[in-house]
Amino acid sequence: MKNYKIAIVPGDGIGKEIIPAGLRVMNTVAEKYGFTLTTSSFPWGADYYKAKGVFITPDGLEELKHFDAIYFGAVGCPDVDDTLPAMLYTFKIRTTFHQYVNYRPVKLLPGVSSPLRYKQHEDIDFVVIRENNEGEFVQNGKILFPEEPHGIATDTSVFTRKGIERIAHYSFKLAQRRRKKVTNVTKSNTLIHSLAYWDKVIQEVSLFYPDVEYNKMYVDNASANFVLRPEIFDVIVTTNMIGDILSDLGGAIMGSLGFGPSGNINPERNYPSMFEPIHGSAPDIAGQNIANPIGAIWSAGLLLEHLGEFAAAESIYNGICETTKAGIFAKDLKGNASTTQIADAVISNIEQFVAA
Repeated sequence: MKNYKIAIVPGDGIGKEIIPAGLRVMNTVAEKYGFTLTTSSFPWGADYYKAKGVFITPDGLEELKHFDAIYFGAVGCPDVDDTLPAMLYTFKIRTTFHQYVNYRPVKLLPGVSSPLRYKQHEDIDFVVIRENNEGEFVQNGKILFPEEPHGIATDTSVFTRKGIERIAHYSFKLAQRRRKKVTNVTKSNTLIHSLAYWDKVIQEVSLFYPDVEYNKMYVDNASANFVLRPEIFDVIVTTNMIGDILSDLGGAIMGSLGFGPSGNINPERNYPSMFEPIHGSAPDIAGQNIANPIGAIWSAGLLLEHLGEFAAAESIYNGICETTKAGIFAKDLKGNASTTQIADAVISNIEQFVAA
C-alpha cells in the first residue's frame, strides 16, 4: 500500500477551517483507493509571525523538503503588513522548491450560474498556467529617498530563457492532453524588451508542438475575452503578475473565488509541490464555519493527481460536482450550508460514486 507524506499548513483566517475539511476528503479517498496519508501539521503564517516574529521557522524549509506535497490554506492577517506574507512565506516556498508552475483551472461547476448569463458550463473550461518564479514578482528593486521630492521606487522584472522555456513546454504538453490550444497572454506591445523576449522564446517552443494551435493575445484583450468569449481558451500561459490577476478573474466567472483551486508545482518532483485555494484568508468570516471549502477540496484533488492517484482525484472532482449540482452552497453563493456540511456532502457523494 502506497503511503504519502503530506505537510499540512492551514495558515491564517479561514485556512484553519477549510484545510481540515479538505483533509477529511483526502482521507476518505485514500481509504477507498488503497493508499495512506501520513500528515504533519505546522502552525506557520501571519498569526505565527505575530507570536514568534517569523512566518516560518528557520529550519522549516528543510523540514518541508522531506514531504511528498504541501497542503496549504492561506496566509495573512489585517494587523500584519500585507507586503510580508508573500515575501516571507509564499514566495520563499515557491522559489526554494522550484515550484515554477502555478496551475489554476477555471471551470464552471454543475448547478452554478456564472455571472456571464449567456454562457453555459461547456463555455468555461480552461487552465491558467502562470510562471511562478520569475517575471514581475522577483522583488528585485529598491526605494530611494522616500520622503524627498526626488524619491524613487523601482521593481525590475526578470525573465530568463530557461524560465520561459520550461513554463512553455509544460503548457504545450498540458494542451496536448486537453483540447490542443495554447494562448500566450502578454503585453509585449508596451513592455518591448522583457515581454518581447518572452514572446520570442514561447514562439520558438511552439515549433516543437505542431499538433497544438498557438496564438498570442494582449492581456487587455484577454481580459475582455474572459468575459465575452471564455470558450475560446484552453491553456493560457502567462507571466507571474498577469497570471495572478487573470486567474482571479477566472474565479469570478466561475461564480466565486471560493471555488478556485491551484497548485504550485515542481514538475520534476525534485521538491514537494504546494496546493492551495486561490481565495486568501478572508479574516472577516473566519471562525464562523461559513467559508466555502470547495477551492480547498478541489486543491486536494490536484494534489493527489500530482502524486499519481488519478482515480482518487477524479472521485474528488465528481464529489464536488454532485454537491454543487444539488445546490449545496456556502453563503458566498447565497446558500446556507456550512463549511462542515459542504465537506460532508462531498464525502457522501464520493462514497456513493465509489460504491457504484
